[in-house]
Amino acid sequence: MLKEFKEFITGGNVIEFAVAVIMATAIGLVVTGFVNDIIMPIVGEFSGGMDFSQMKHVLSAASGIEGKEGYKPENAIMYGKWINSIINLIIVGFVMFMMIKSYNKMKAPVEEAAPAGPSDNDLLTEIRDLLNK
Repeated sequence: MLKEFKEFITGGNVIEFAVAVIMATAIGLVVTGFVNDIIMPIVGEFSGGMDFSQMKHVLSAASGIEGKEGYKPENAIMYGKWINSIINLIIVGFVMFMMIKSYNKMKAPVEEAAPAGPSDNDLLTEIRDLLNK
Protein backbone atom coordinates (compact mmCIF):
# COMPACT_ATOMS: atom_id res chain seq x y z
CA MET A 1 0.00 0.00 0.00
CA LEU A 2 2.85 2.38 0.79
CA LYS A 3 4.45 1.53 -2.56
CA GLU A 4 1.20 2.30 -4.40
CA PHE A 5 0.88 5.62 -2.56
CA LYS A 6 4.47 6.51 -3.48
CA GLU A 7 3.76 5.73 -7.16
CA PHE A 8 0.59 7.83 -7.01
CA ILE A 9 2.29 10.83 -5.41
CA THR A 10 5.31 10.75 -7.71
CA GLY A 11 3.15 10.18 -10.78
CA GLY A 12 3.07 12.91 -13.41
CA ASN A 13 -0.59 13.83 -12.99
CA VAL A 14 -0.34 14.61 -9.27
CA ILE A 15 2.79 16.71 -9.70
CA GLU A 16 1.27 18.57 -12.64
CA PHE A 17 -1.87 19.18 -10.60
CA ALA A 18 0.14 20.49 -7.66
CA VAL A 19 2.03 22.87 -9.94
CA ALA A 20 -1.27 24.03 -11.46
CA VAL A 21 -2.74 24.72 -8.00
CA ILE A 22 0.34 26.68 -6.92
CA MET A 23 0.32 28.70 -10.16
CA ALA A 24 -3.40 29.36 -9.86
CA THR A 25 -2.90 30.64 -6.32
CA ALA A 26 -0.09 32.93 -7.44
CA ILE A 27 -2.12 34.19 -10.40
CA GLY A 28 -5.08 34.75 -8.06
CA LEU A 29 -2.93 36.92 -5.81
CA VAL A 30 -1.64 38.91 -8.79
CA VAL A 31 -5.17 39.43 -10.13
CA THR A 32 -6.48 40.41 -6.69
CA GLY A 33 -3.68 42.94 -6.33
CA PHE A 34 -4.33 44.24 -9.84
CA VAL A 35 -8.04 44.67 -9.15
CA ASN A 36 -7.67 46.15 -5.66
CA ASP A 37 -4.69 48.40 -6.35
CA ILE A 38 -5.17 49.46 -9.98
CA ILE A 39 -8.67 48.80 -11.33
CA MET A 40 -10.79 49.68 -8.28
CA PRO A 41 -9.18 53.11 -7.70
CA ILE A 42 -9.89 53.93 -11.35
CA VAL A 43 -13.48 52.69 -11.06
CA GLY A 44 -13.83 54.59 -7.78
CA GLU A 45 -12.55 57.79 -9.43
CA PHE A 46 -15.13 57.51 -12.22
CA SER A 47 -17.88 56.80 -9.71
CA GLY A 48 -17.28 59.92 -7.64
CA GLY A 49 -14.30 58.87 -5.52
CA MET A 50 -15.89 55.79 -3.93
CA ASP A 51 -13.72 53.13 -2.33
CA PHE A 52 -15.64 49.93 -3.05
CA SER A 53 -13.68 47.87 -0.53
CA GLN A 54 -15.04 50.06 2.29
CA MET A 55 -18.69 49.93 1.18
CA LYS A 56 -20.83 48.17 3.75
CA HIS A 57 -24.26 47.95 5.32
CA VAL A 58 -23.97 48.18 9.11
CA LEU A 59 -26.29 45.76 10.91
CA SER A 60 -25.23 46.84 14.37
CA ALA A 61 -22.74 49.58 15.26
CA ALA A 62 -19.79 49.04 17.55
CA SER A 63 -20.43 49.86 21.18
CA GLY A 64 -18.10 50.46 24.07
CA ILE A 65 -14.37 51.06 23.95
CA GLU A 66 -12.20 48.64 22.01
CA GLY A 67 -10.06 46.53 24.31
CA LYS A 68 -12.34 47.14 27.31
CA GLU A 69 -14.86 44.78 28.84
CA GLY A 70 -18.30 44.95 27.24
CA TYR A 71 -16.95 46.06 23.86
CA LYS A 72 -19.09 44.89 20.96
CA PRO A 73 -17.53 45.15 17.49
CA GLU A 74 -19.41 46.42 14.47
CA ASN A 75 -21.43 43.86 12.55
CA ALA A 76 -21.68 44.77 8.89
CA ILE A 77 -22.26 43.28 5.46
CA MET A 78 -19.14 44.17 3.44
CA TYR A 79 -20.73 44.21 -0.02
CA GLY A 80 -17.92 46.37 -1.42
CA LYS A 81 -15.45 43.50 -1.01
CA TRP A 82 -17.95 41.30 -2.80
CA ILE A 83 -18.05 43.79 -5.71
CA ASN A 84 -14.23 43.55 -5.85
CA SER A 85 -14.54 39.75 -5.96
CA ILE A 86 -16.99 39.95 -8.87
CA ILE A 87 -14.59 42.19 -10.80
CA ASN A 88 -11.79 39.73 -9.99
CA LEU A 89 -13.88 36.90 -11.40
CA ILE A 90 -14.63 38.82 -14.60
CA ILE A 91 -10.95 39.65 -15.16
CA VAL A 92 -9.79 36.08 -14.44
CA GLY A 93 -12.53 34.71 -16.69
CA PHE A 94 -11.52 37.05 -19.51
CA VAL A 95 -7.83 36.18 -19.17
CA MET A 96 -8.63 32.46 -19.15
CA PHE A 97 -10.85 32.91 -22.20
CA MET A 98 -8.03 34.66 -24.07
CA MET A 99 -5.52 31.98 -23.05
CA ILE A 100 -7.77 29.12 -24.15
CA LYS A 101 -8.63 30.92 -27.37
CA SER A 102 -4.95 31.43 -28.26
CA TYR A 103 -4.13 27.84 -27.23
CA ASN A 104 -6.87 26.50 -29.50
CA LYS A 105 -5.54 28.60 -32.40
CA MET A 106 -2.07 27.16 -31.91
CA LYS A 107 -3.43 23.64 -31.55
CA ALA A 108 -5.74 23.80 -34.59
CA PRO A 109 -4.40 21.80 -37.52
CA VAL A 110 -3.12 23.89 -40.37
CA GLU A 111 -5.14 23.23 -43.48
CA GLU A 112 -3.01 22.34 -46.45
CA ALA A 113 -3.84 24.07 -49.69
CA ALA A 114 -5.66 21.84 -52.14
CA PRO A 115 -3.42 20.69 -54.94
CA ALA A 116 -3.78 22.99 -57.87
CA GLY A 117 -5.68 21.40 -60.72
CA PRO A 118 -5.24 22.18 -64.38
CA SER A 119 -5.94 25.77 -65.37
CA ASP A 120 -8.76 26.76 -67.72
CA ASN A 121 -6.29 27.12 -70.59
CA ASP A 122 -4.93 23.61 -69.94
CA LEU A 123 -8.45 22.18 -69.99
CA LEU A 124 -9.36 24.01 -73.20
CA THR A 125 -6.15 22.85 -74.84
CA GLU A 126 -6.88 19.27 -73.82
CA ILE A 127 -10.45 19.48 -75.20
CA ARG A 128 -9.13 20.95 -78.48
CA ASP A 129 -6.60 18.15 -78.83
CA LEU A 130 -9.29 15.52 -78.18
CA LEU A 131 -11.57 17.09 -80.77
CA ASN A 132 -8.76 17.14 -83.36
CA LYS A 133 -8.24 13.39 -82.98
